[in-house]
Amino acid sequence: MTAERKIARLFNLNDENWMRHANPWSVWTRYSVLPVIAFAFWSRLWIGWWCILPAVVAILWMILNPVLFSKPKSTKNWASKAVMGERVYLNRDNVEIPTVHQSPIFKILNTISFIGVVLSVWAIVVYSVWGVVLGVTLSYLGKTWYLDRMVWLFEDMKDISPEYKAWEY
Repeated sequence: MTAERKIARLFNLNDENWMRHANPWSVWTRYSVLPVIAFAFWSRLWIGWWCILPAVVAILWMILNPVLFSKPKSTKNWASKAVMGERVYLNRDNVEIPTVHQSPIFKILNTISFIGVVLSVWAIVVYSVWGVVLGVTLSYLGKTWYLDRMVWLFEDMKDISPEYKAWEY
């Protein structure tokens, strides 16, 4: 079982919920999580322990977001294809993906995103506005590039599997 599949189970991403998560509103609104968490902890000197509240709300939003939206009217858009590509990628132990998509780029992009999160945490601790901006930007650069690669993967795989093809409508 791939690590991605374990994460999908944690977020309760079954067939129906994957399609709900493929709603572009689900994809784009998840981009709000890191800045809200950063701002919440940044505000700890102004509002004290109350800073935990917006951080908890943002984390709950991240967890619940994939299942809160309805199935999209169409999946022929970048955000939906990114989610469907993630689904293809986590299934790579059952359906082999092309060699071009087996490069370490996915790990590199996730590492870039992780470094951005670590930089953001450090910057929040030391109150470095530029560090937070750089960290969030780096995190989103890695994540968005990763999602773009997932779109490419889905485009390459949708004609290989009837199941994958059925996701696009």
